[in-house]
Amino acid sequence: MTLIRALNERDFDDWLDVYRFYAEHYDLDLTDDGIAKTWAWLMDVNHPLTGIVAEDKGCLIGLAHYRAMPSPLRGAYLGFLDDLVVRPQDRGSDAAKLLLDALKAIGKKQEWAKIRWITRDDNYRARALYDKIATKTNWAMYEMDIDC
Repeated sequence: MTLIRALNERDFDDWLDVYRFYAEHYDLDLTDDGIAKTWAWLMDVNHPLTGIVAEDKGCLIGLAHYRAMPSPLRGAYLGFLDDLVVRPQDRGSDAAKLLLDALKAIGKKQEWAKIRWITRDDNYRARALYDKIATKTNWAMYEMDIDC
């Protein structure tokens, strides 16, 4: 049975194993500095980024990183799901749905107006789930590089 719970300090090694699958999926190289900074954010109760994990038989099989995000037009907070991943060998289980259900409960408790996330267009397996539980918007996302 899959348990959804808050991420905690004892989870680092297992969290990193699962998080590496996420980076591989998006063809990104994790750096030691980036890993350390992300973990520090997740463990800092004063930082907006936090996380929940899916655990099965004592093993982490999935994770979700999320944060509150102000919506000026609404004068309210939204939830923003930054990362959602389930280990490849556990995809097709109910872990992703359970993580999203838990996030919805968190959003309700924190009085978020909505929860938003993005995914790649070709992330068909995840989108099959997303299409069942959420509405795909017509927004296009842009990224602007910052020259240092």
